[in-house]
Amino acid sequence: MMSAAMFLALLAGAAEEAPDVLVKRISGEVMTAVKADPAIQAGDVNRIIALVDTKIMPSVNFTRMTASAVGRHWRQATPEQQKQLQDEFKTLLVRTYAGALGEVKDQNLSFRPLRSRPEDTEVVVRSEVRGRGEPIQLDYRLEKADGGWKIYDLNVMGVWLVETYRTQFAQEISTKGIDGLIATLAQRNKSNSARTS
Repeated sequence: MMSAAMFLALLAGAAEEAPDVLVKRISGEVMTAVKADPAIQAGDVNRIIALVDTKIMPSVNFTRMTASAVGRHWRQATPEQQKQLQDEFKTLLVRTYAGALGEVKDQNLSFRPLRSRPEDTEVVVRSEVRGRGEPIQLDYRLEKADGGWKIYDLNVMGVWLVETYRTQFAQEISTKGIDGLIATLAQRNKSNSARTS
């Protein structure tokens, strides 16, 4: 007779999606939702935020993404500052990519075969967005955590998101400190919000 612990371990193993399967599923769900929602296609940021929160964020290690973008200064931030940084960074990313989601019409994603070993705890899932014009490179860095695979970085056309923001954030922190970075992000989000309202 199988013990309850063995049964739960089998269920957990069977339920864990491979990293490329996870990215394909999320991407497919997001593309389908965008194509079916005229408000998102029109750039409704609140609808886009709701879509991101329900479909994407559960599979993102946003703490790691923000900490990586902030760099060595992350450890100096208080828990409250870390929360504010995460909130403002998330808003910035959603507003930055809201326009791109609104442009999804007849594009589709093409995935390259995943190159990894079963013992790997970090992988890169490579894809291309195909539609009108040249294909757009879109790669995802994922880590294996207790709850399965989580995305922690994104590469659009050869530029890793975290590295790009790390440079900008480091300059801001060196001149204005962590609170200065939070204020700058909040101001940028406020001005982006005014433009999209």
